[in-house]
Amino acid sequence: MKYLLTGILLTNLGTALFANTIPPRDTIPSAIMNDTVITDLNFDENLDSLLNLYYVGQSVGSDPEFWNNGADSLIPDFSDSVYIERLKKIPTVVDLTYNSIVRRYIEVYTRQKRGSVGVMLGLSQYYFPLFDDIFDYYDVPNEMKYMSIIESALNPRATSRTRAVGLWQFMYGTGRSYGLTINSLVDERRDPIKATYAAVRYVKDLYAIYHDWTLVIAAYNCGPGNVNKAIRRSGGKRNYWDIYYYLPRETRGHVPAFIAATYVMNYYREHNLKPIPVNFPVTSDTIMITKNLHFMQISEVLGIPVPLLKDMNPQYRTDIIPVHNQPMSLRLPMDQVTRFIDLEKDIYAYKDSVYFNPEKAITSPTAYDARNGFNEPPPGNYAKLSYTVKEGDNLGFIAMWYNVRLSDIRYWNNIRHNTIRSGQKLSIYVPRNKVSKYEDINNLSFAQKQARIGKTVTTEAAQPAQPLAAGNGYVIYTVKQGDTIWDIIKKYPGVTESEVKQWNNLTDAAKIRAGQQLKIRPKS
Repeated sequence: MKYLLTGILLTNLGTALFANTIPPRDTIPSAIMNDTVITDLNFDENLDSLLNLYYVGQSVGSDPEFWNNGADSLIPDFSDSVYIERLKKIPTVVDLTYNSIVRRYIEVYTRQKRGSVGVMLGLSQYYFPLFDDIFDYYDVPNEMKYMSIIESALNPRATSRTRAVGLWQFMYGTGRSYGLTINSLVDERRDPIKATYAAVRYVKDLYAIYHDWTLVIAAYNCGPGNVNKAIRRSGGKRNYWDIYYYLPRETRGHVPAFIAATYVMNYYREHNLKPIPVNFPVTSDTIMITKNLHFMQISEVLGIPVPLLKDMNPQYRTDIIPVHNQPMSLRLPMDQVTRFIDLEKDIYAYKDSVYFNPEKAITSPTAYDARNGFNEPPPGNYAKLSYTVKEGDNLGFIAMWYNVRLSDIRYWNNIRHNTIRSGQKLSIYVPRNKVSKYEDINNLSFAQKQARIGKTVTTEAAQPAQPLAAGNGYVIYTVKQGDTIWDIIKKYPGVTESEVKQWNNLTDAAKIRAGQQLKIRPKS
């Protein structure tokens, strides 16, 4: 994912050609028409945690209208024909099929979850304008922004039981493959803007595979592998409702929930719903932080509550904004930006010896020293070993060999983007009582190091791969140290990440290695 609009690679993956029509009810399999709504436990949990956000709790905690939301007599009921006509009038390229399942999801939003939907309507006034700009830039239908409703209930801190995180519910691997920084201090899956850039790119890559927005919505939830299995098991059918029962059970409700969310966001007034104003600065701005900064320093000088700072900057996992090789962003209420600039030196200096005292900061192997960027573990508990990077090494291998986290190695050695080079010396910290177990790793062969962690290297795997030959429109690209798929496709305008994976049978684009050859079909 890119952080600036300038230089973002756009790919022309085509436009949707689906007519905005609602299939007759008799075209929907009767078994589906009579199916029960599959409740999404994650959605309920995200709604619950949404109310714990500072800016939401301050707004609805004592609001009787939120908790009561009108008597039942004020909640209107409509016939199927009304829902069908309203869905037809929504300008969209996404197929908004109506059936009994969709109706029941509409009732969940407009009856059972009225208070929470009111909060989401209020939050949408802040988030949707941000989303609209990004979706428009990538030429993705802006109604796809309603996926954020069913994914996270517009809760940037949402975390599912499967550890998907943020407004767009990225898993760790997918987030990393789309350029999001995820470590012990920063998790950009929670950053509303950066995560949206990543989500839109992912959505566009999925559309390049299916050319059907409903299948994109399903694949976003359960992964393209499961959607492909459902298509095969259905005999090759590519209509969402034809593969409905072949999808994972928790995914089946995803498209009906999306259709219902799209309906409610367009017709909430007709259901006597209204946005509940939340105590969130709709107008805000971002400034770049050039030194390590603690939220308490900002709070005590500017008088901004720390919980509000944390909710406006949810990507920071602790109260520290860590700065090392590049500035980090800080989002503030618009009326506080000028004050921050005027008092910037005072803010950085305020109690800096308290918040960034190295002696107090060092509590674990990954403790962060905000003065020096990265700190060493307590000498009484940990010992420092040195490892010299060999050809073919990567940080993932090294982390497994020493039984430490990859993010720890990055912290200790001031490494960005997992880039290492042959001959580079790395500092590795291990428990002092286990030094003898790890001190000889630097002198072992690759096969010996893999054997230490229970991995075998076959003779065939250890031999250099046979060079690929160009032809049939393909060129051969040799991966350089530090390359990612995103770096590579920038060299070939129009080529997408999903295409590179498909051409080269890659299941995980994050695992390309230096020296590997990839087939690329340039689009001239």
